[in-house]
Amino acid sequence: MTPHDQAGDGVRALLAPDEFHGRHIGPSEAQQAAMLARLGHPSRDALIRATVPPAILLDAPLAFEGPATEADALAELRGLAARNQVWRSYIGAGYHDTLVPEPIRRNVLENPGWYTAYTPYQAEVAQGRLEALLNYQQMIIDLTGLPVANASLLDEATAAAEAMAMARRASKSRSTRFFVDADVHPQVLSVIRTRAQWMGFEVVTGHAETVLGGDTAQTGGDSDFFGAHLQTPDTQGRLRDFTPQIAALHAAGARVSVGCDPLAAMLVKSAGAMGADIAIGSAQRFGVPLGYGGPHAAFMSAREELVRTMPGRIIGVSKDAAGNPALRMALQTREQHIRREKATSNICTAQALLANMAGFYAVWHGPQGLRRIALRVNAMGRLLAKLLAEVAQARGGAPLQPAHAAWFDTLAFDVGTLLADIRERAAALRINLRELPAAEGEPARIGIALDETVKPVDIVDLVFVLTGQHLDAASLEAALDALPADPASVPAALRRTDAVLTHPVFSRHHSESEFVRYLKKLENRDISLVHSMIPLGSCTMKLNAAAEMAPVTWPEFAAIHPFAPREQAAGYAAMLEQLGRWLAEITGFAAVSFQPNSGAQGEYAGLLAIRDFLAARGQGHRDVCLIPASAHGTNPASAQMMGMKIVVVACDDQGNIDLADLDAKIAKHRDAVAALMVTYPSTHGVFEDTIVEVCRRVHDAGGQVYMDGANLNAQAGLTKPGLIGADVCHMNLHKTFCIPHGGGGPGMGPIAVAAHLAPHLPTDPLSGEPGSVSAAPFGSALITTISWMYIRMMGASGIRKATEVAILNANYVAARLQDYFPVLYRGHSGSVAHECILDMRNLKAEYGVSAEDVAKRLMDYGFHAPTLSFPVADTLMVEPTESEPKAELDRFCDAMIAIHGELQKIRSGEWDAEDNPLKCAPHTAAEIAGEWTHAYSRETAAFPLPWVREAKFWPSVKRIDNAAGDRHLVCSCPPMSDYEEDDAPEAHPAPAVEPAGATA
Repeated sequence: MTPHDQAGDGVRALLAPDEFHGRHIGPSEAQQAAMLARLGHPSRDALIRATVPPAILLDAPLAFEGPATEADALAELRGLAARNQVWRSYIGAGYHDTLVPEPIRRNVLENPGWYTAYTPYQAEVAQGRLEALLNYQQMIIDLTGLPVANASLLDEATAAAEAMAMARRASKSRSTRFFVDADVHPQVLSVIRTRAQWMGFEVVTGHAETVLGGDTAQTGGDSDFFGAHLQTPDTQGRLRDFTPQIAALHAAGARVSVGCDPLAAMLVKSAGAMGADIAIGSAQRFGVPLGYGGPHAAFMSAREELVRTMPGRIIGVSKDAAGNPALRMALQTREQHIRREKATSNICTAQALLANMAGFYAVWHGPQGLRRIALRVNAMGRLLAKLLAEVAQARGGAPLQPAHAAWFDTLAFDVGTLLADIRERAAALRINLRELPAAEGEPARIGIALDETVKPVDIVDLVFVLTGQHLDAASLEAALDALPADPASVPAALRRTDAVLTHPVFSRHHSESEFVRYLKKLENRDISLVHSMIPLGSCTMKLNAAAEMAPVTWPEFAAIHPFAPREQAAGYAAMLEQLGRWLAEITGFAAVSFQPNSGAQGEYAGLLAIRDFLAARGQGHRDVCLIPASAHGTNPASAQMMGMKIVVVACDDQGNIDLADLDAKIAKHRDAVAALMVTYPSTHGVFEDTIVEVCRRVHDAGGQVYMDGANLNAQAGLTKPGLIGADVCHMNLHKTFCIPHGGGGPGMGPIAVAAHLAPHLPTDPLSGEPGSVSAAPFGSALITTISWMYIRMMGASGIRKATEVAILNANYVAARLQDYFPVLYRGHSGSVAHECILDMRNLKAEYGVSAEDVAKRLMDYGFHAPTLSFPVADTLMVEPTESEPKAELDRFCDAMIAIHGELQKIRSGEWDAEDNPLKCAPHTAAEIAGEWTHAYSRETAAFPLPWVREAKFWPSVKRIDNAAGDRHLVCSCPPMSDYEEDDAPEAHPAPAVEPAGATA
């Protein structure tokens, strides 16, 4: 029994475990009946049978558990969480325990106003998170000493691989060799090697000072590289100044990226000061939980001349129609959704929510607070070294000394035959250390990475682990009294001398009252699912239930290091095995990998499996990827990253794959066809009847079929990619399986594969060998708990029901709006799948307005616009999802119908062709309260329908001038005087980049 429905006779109905169905699925049974009547179908089943081709429609239910109540599912997951063991972790390797400030945990991480928003393409209703991301960019710019930064990448290893590709685009060298220092983190090296394999790059490893030249010599080393990746502090904690090596590489025309640590950067010479072209790293230790590997925000910054080759989102400053400062995503013409295979990368989802948390961490602590944390962490390391020396002196033996003289927070010790005893004592105290690789004949070495959670009593425990000696309180207190605050382990030549985080935003909000009000001010500028439906086609903005989100902050899941011994993560293993089994059943495949941490990363991993499979069969020459013209831009971008040749397959007038053109392309490239990338239902929002035949023809040509899982919300429980004929698909857990979009990330893109591809799934990133695609073995493992909760509460029956209602809701919206805005594509029976495309290509000719004008006008009605101009220019693609009730669907349709009425007033001449509510949308509160210059009324502008008054959302800026922001790119925080009174504190000037042309 669901909350919408009446209890039947008998106690069994009262005990039914499917109550969550009615929480997640918006329309009640009665509302569904009304919508079905409007469509002329007697039941949901009748609608589905008229919509989904019978050859692929499942009659049998999914073969896994039935639904569970919220309480029962949480209790079951609690049981799994209890099987994880949270030990004190000193493993490091790019991951550190951290203290999440409670105002950030409560007001951002656990706040649907932040985590249910979408990527800020509609910038006028996204100014809050855009400002938060701009703060993050400013933080990275300051810490790395480079003038431009992006708004986050997926993880540190992926960022390093992106930096390699960026170096190739920017390098003047003709070499195909890329140098990687031997002491970068092993997962970074592994992902770089994977990326290099199919891009035709040779990865050379070694010690930079040896291979590239000595500490002072700028010549004499090997410089035949197009680029290099270095790291300081390196994976053993050693601080290194790469200034001469970078200069030597530059002299040979190469580009250099440097991996760095954001907390170390408070004290240590920046990558920019060393001459680096690119800096990358992870912002995880800035208030983001370990989460068994993620999600975490990676960062990238670069020289000004490289900005148009950077991957990912870049937040820039522009102006709105009233001339006021406004923010937007800049330089979008270089991204995958526009440049496709010529894009700078395939990145679609980034890590916006985690980047915001890291940026707010810097706002909360400020430069003084962050420096204090950095000094304290370093002091704990020096306390450890001091106490070890004192223990050795008391014993009269040789002390355990750090293997390196210069370090920030990580100490390496050569322990030799002591290793076994150290292991035993560490296990007794539930402490994880890192055993560093040692060359043959060298003593065993361990690493100890310290972090902001470490206290002096922890250091006492570490002394015992290393020496077996218990220290008394008096010895600890004496050592603390004698220890200076000066970071003596950071040499003077490597110390930072310039000021960082000088912008006022990092100094104004340190009291909790000020800070929480700042967070709320930003949150109030953005539309999220707490305001209204977000009907973005191909985005699946469904409910992110509170019960699904709750486990994300449980320490049993949040506080596990990704490289902790597997036996300490038994709960994770059981949870992921269960979730993988469910996803394999839903997709009809044999095996699942959770390593890809975005949908585009899943595409890349799927194509990697295909290429490796073909190569293993002696068909590595197959490199043609067939992609329909309607495909999402990530498809060709991912194929290009895999070294494939993109061949576009045409679509017919109904939006389906043109079989004749497919045959022609296969005939032309038969011996080279590697794969077809296809989205199903198509990006045109229909179930193509010929999909099985399309897959068969590709297989007959020797190729494999990659199915893009972007539209899996129309398949789950009704059909399966494996049944249709695909060999691999990725699943957007942040769409179909309820992980929130977070304002532009996190996401998860695990892949499911047929049995023959299972041996070619991503490999363990600690192997150091090609095959891994992300830094952590299970990607962003923490948020898989969300999808586990969703599937467990819905059960097999609920998954199918949700899909049926998603299709019902889309068809209802199409039926209500078809007389006003034609539905561009329909299936064989006249139905659409889970989304529909509203055709507005006639608006310019008939009314002088565009689909963009309609999108901006919807903001005045309180709605985020549907997907604009994808996959067809001058259209809006609407995906209501199953979570929206009929009342909300009607409210959206009423708004669209009202806008159609406004178009008629323009046509009739009642409203001016330029001065009308559509061309001037959106309207701000300041505009309404100010001097009114429009011919139409204030009420028409701000309250176009009566219900808008009940909960008015006010856009904080007017329409933004995109071109101006790209012509004069500024991607750091503007002076506060741009926003505030004349007496605002003086801020440092924001660096501007003058682009070479209007577009990239």
